[in-house]
Amino acid sequence: MEMEKEIREEKRLDPSIAGRSHGIVSANSELDRHEEEDPDTGSHEDDHKEDYSGYTKKQFVDLVKELSRSDDIARADRILRDIKPLFDDIREKERNAAKQRFIETGGAEEDFEYKDDELDIAFDAHVRLIRDRRAKQLREEEDRKAENLRIKQELLEKLRELVDSQDMNNQFERFKELQKEWKAVGPVPGPHAKTIWANYHALVDRFYDNQSIYFELKELDRKKNLEAKLELCARAERLAEVEIIKDAIRELNELHHEFKHIGPVPLEDKDAVWQRFKAASDAVYARRDAYLQTLQQELNVNLERKMAIADEVQAFTTFQSDRIKEWNQKTKEILELQRRWEEVGGLPRAKAKEVNKRFWSAFKQFFSNKNAFFKKLDEEREQNLKLKNELVARARELKDSTDWDSAAAELKALQAKWKEIGPVPEKFREKVFQEFKEACDYFFEHKRSQHGKVEEEQMANLERKLAICEEMERHAKEGTGTVDILKDLQRKFNEIGFVPRKELSSLRARYNDAVSKFVAALPDVSEEEKGIILLEGQIDGLRSDPNADKKLFQKELAIRKKISKVENDIAVWRNNLEFFGRSENAEKYREEFNDKIRIASDHLDQLKQQLRILRTV
Repeated sequence: MEMEKEIREEKRLDPSIAGRSHGIVSANSELDRHEEEDPDTGSHEDDHKEDYSGYTKKQFVDLVKELSRSDDIARADRILRDIKPLFDDIREKERNAAKQRFIETGGAEEDFEYKDDELDIAFDAHVRLIRDRRAKQLREEEDRKAENLRIKQELLEKLRELVDSQDMNNQFERFKELQKEWKAVGPVPGPHAKTIWANYHALVDRFYDNQSIYFELKELDRKKNLEAKLELCARAERLAEVEIIKDAIRELNELHHEFKHIGPVPLEDKDAVWQRFKAASDAVYARRDAYLQTLQQELNVNLERKMAIADEVQAFTTFQSDRIKEWNQKTKEILELQRRWEEVGGLPRAKAKEVNKRFWSAFKQFFSNKNAFFKKLDEEREQNLKLKNELVARARELKDSTDWDSAAAELKALQAKWKEIGPVPEKFREKVFQEFKEACDYFFEHKRSQHGKVEEEQMANLERKLAICEEMERHAKEGTGTVDILKDLQRKFNEIGFVPRKELSSLRARYNDAVSKFVAALPDVSEEEKGIILLEGQIDGLRSDPNADKKLFQKELAIRKKISKVENDIAVWRNNLEFFGRSENAEKYREEFNDKIRIASDHLDQLKQQLRILRTV
């Protein structure tokens, strides 16, 4: 009662108090306009969103699958709108290519029917799921807004009843409760927002204007509102020190929302507090504008760098080779370009699609060519595997045979065929070889154990091989050898079976020495031809080895290393020739280096000839 008397006395002494609430709607309206004029910071984030133009269909399916499980379905829907045209473009290209192939194979265009593959079906299914979830979300949001509208209309009716009520008991407390309930209710449908907001503030004004008995409480409330808004001003001013501008903008939007819903302040402070809050906001927006300007400059620099990389990668589209090593080396180089590409930041939106398409088209073309090469290689190795599996099956059929001579002859024929067949896929190489070897070993060990002639056979084989070595040494000493005699002796040597293990090393050394002497003594044969004859003999020996593939590969690597070294030496010598002047001594040096180059060139031709011979195996 004492408080009511003091308020009435204040009104009597100062009649202007009753009119102080008329600035409420205008202040909030100005704030509404300010918020509506604020740029949408989210759009700037979208300006620099991830670029999906380089994605494959598999990557798009994985992405849309992940989006379909995302809790942020609105973001998923935005990304979907970006990636679906890209996916549809890939699908259309595949359809056109399939249609073109159909027509080229004699099909009529009107008979063509394209069926989506598993990736197309999976993509469409996840797209439908995202859109269904998004539609459901929008329906739920509209339902919530409609429910919010109903609740706010009920609150307006209660507020209207309160304003018109003559019962002053606890009226201000009930008014604050209604305000609290109003603020807790979410947004309403757009067409009703301004009207319901205006009705609310009109009733609030009527309440403050009509309830002069509670004027002091209103003033106290406005002072509290002033304190709250001053605190928001201070927080907005501190945002100028926030390093990450995106975080500052997000928090500023939250402060605007709070500022809008706090309520009126004393009329004499209204403009000052608003100007302070607006100045702090403008400072943050100025920082954002400067940040975007700097970002645009960085994007232009990135554009220049990525255009240079895109030009560099074009050379890879025409690369072709029949060597795995060369493909692997080019793969390392193009992956290094990809790493450099990914280190560069974003691009201006106007140029992003064009530049990305140029780079990724060349990138994918290289790997398409590489896949075609390895597909062909895999097909050849799969065919070799099929042939070797057939030999394994036949060897297993023969391993238990007691027709010793016939089965042994056929198994040896199978072994010869085995050596003629090329390499198989690496993961099956050891397995299929062991299966074949076990079948052959089982038969021959069983054969030897049955006849008790293992040691006798090996000793006899040793004597026969030593005899061949003696015959080679005799021909070398007498100079009566020929290439045909050498090949016949080498064939006989390789056809002879096992020798005692302890004699193997010395026999091999003597055999190699005898072959070297035989070839060295061949009449009317050039040194280059002798080198080729020796290499062919080595290859024949390697082909009879159980690890023929591995050893032939090692031999090839050794020759390639020699070729690389000789080519490097020739390049160095030729480069050195450029530094000699025209003096007398310089001419002497040039002749010396030219002799070196000629000798090395001849050696290089020999090595390349050896490599060609080796690659025919």
